Amino acid sequence: MAKGYEIHQARMMALQGLGKDLARRAKSKCEITGSAGGPLWPYEIPPVPEEPDIDRILLVSQECREVLENPDRLAGRGWQCLAEAVWSEMPAVQVVAWRMLSELSKREDWAREVLDEVFLDPEVEEWATAAEI
Repeated sequence: MAKGYEIHQARMMALQGLGKDLARRAKSKCEITGSAGGPLWPYEIPPVPEEPDIDRILLVSQECREVLENPDRLAGRGWQCLAEAVWSEMPAVQVVAWRMLSELSKREDWAREVLDEVFLDPEVEEWATAAEI
């Protein structure tokens, strides 16, 4: 058990080392919703690589983090920001927005309509479909 804890701690330290670069890239806003002013958390996009990779990590708000960790909480028109996020120039944002929209599309017509209009580069689409939120 101690070994698992040590591995986890080492990963958290590596993520903290990327904190300033992530904050700079995100302009201190949630990279999914664009919200600012609250705490931001690093979110590693599954499948998680062995070593933390800044191109596979987003800074997200507490609300986004909770939804990404518990997709059952994802519901409603409050997530229409995803319609814009899925068109981001950043592949990681596209992947997470696409996954969230896919989950929402199971119960929200507007999310299904957004997904019908989305085009992802083949590499991004492969990444997006490699795992679920």
